[in-house]
Amino acid sequence: MSMADKKTIRVLAADDSAVMRGVLRRLFSTQRQRHSGTAPAVELCGVVHDGLECLSAVLQLRPDVLVLDLEMPRMHGLEVLERLRIEEPGLPVIMCSSYMESGARSTLEALALGAADYLTKPSEQSDFASALEALAAQLMPKIIAVAGRGTAAGRQEPASRLGALQVALTQSQHLTENLTASVCDWAPVEIVVIGVSTGGPAALEAVLPKLAADFPVPIMIVQHMPKLFTGALAQRLDRICALRVREAYDRAELAPGTIWLAPGDAHMEVREPEGWATAARRAGAPRPSINLHQKPSLNHCKPSADYLFISAAKVYGAGTLALVMTGMGTDGLTGARCVHRVCGTVLTQDAATSAVWGMPGRVFEAGISREPLPLAALAGELSRRAAARRGERLPRAHSPTVSRSIEREDISAAMPQLEVIY
Repeated sequence: MSMADKKTIRVLAADDSAVMRGVLRRLFSTQRQRHSGTAPAVELCGVVHDGLECLSAVLQLRPDVLVLDLEMPRMHGLEVLERLRIEEPGLPVIMCSSYMESGARSTLEALALGAADYLTKPSEQSDFASALEALAAQLMPKIIAVAGRGTAAGRQEPASRLGALQVALTQSQHLTENLTASVCDWAPVEIVVIGVSTGGPAALEAVLPKLAADFPVPIMIVQHMPKLFTGALAQRLDRICALRVREAYDRAELAPGTIWLAPGDAHMEVREPEGWATAARRAGAPRPSINLHQKPSLNHCKPSADYLFISAAKVYGAGTLALVMTGMGTDGLTGARCVHRVCGTVLTQDAATSAVWGMPGRVFEAGISREPLPLAALAGELSRRAAARRGERLPRAHSPTVSRSIEREDISAAMPQLEVIY
């Protein structure tokens, strides 16, 4: 049964702003009139103005999703969330944040406390209609995704179908791995690249602090967030991780000891240094660095994991380890295919521990990742793979004798909006 076949998704909204409450009422009314039946119906079952009233309404109305403001009288949004994690732990919560530094920090705290996702209040639109459209574009996909928590955005995978899919893909992967082990498994990991979206901040907080300070390769992360939020997230992660966590800047050198988080207003790629293909293993050779650019959004995302994964596969070949974690949509799928094509390693987070099994689910369904791993196992798997055979001096991962190249037509066919970069 699909999400569209199920009952209407009932949403409770809590916001102290009369203007915002009016916007939400209008938004849901408009969406109800536009509903076509191809997506689940969504209705506003209640609107309240403070935290205490919100807790009472949750118990009375039993909504499927709560849209919760941060700044409210009588009880702050974070206090409400803490209570709900005890009293109603299964209720998905979407935080409503202002686009300010304080709002960004509080939103990250809410995500760490268990909020499923967040949205920013419209602030730059010149008229009410534009604000309404901007809010609807943010909010409606998130509601549908978190209402089907653990599934791909807007699509529910019954356990029987998912189980059969996993068995078939696992059998196929085992055969493929046996046939290609002599080619693909010899290359030590040289770079870890991670793509993550909905539920990402909490997931990253569960994984990155478990990595040791001597983790042997650089890590690059694309988390779908606005720039103000990515800066605050980098600072937050840096406080709790043994590795340094920095928001990426252009031409920063990629060396072990640092985790680089893509800024929310730019795409992040690996820049190959001159002569890298022939001098990469020579002492003193220049290392790859970060390339930030302002090309259009890809997969409706900026930054996009596809840009990062494709560039890493081009530079590091089979030395690339790509991890796709919780999130809506398909960003990272084409890039993961490129990593797989050059005999790199592709890992995914499992459905049970993902806030939304969209991005990792699509990669696994494509048959290009190993068996999905629970969140608690990811740090150990990254450490194990990064430490394997570190001392060996092996030929280039994308040497023509051992690897297939990334073909220009593969990329252009899968992503026609992507400019030719190879």
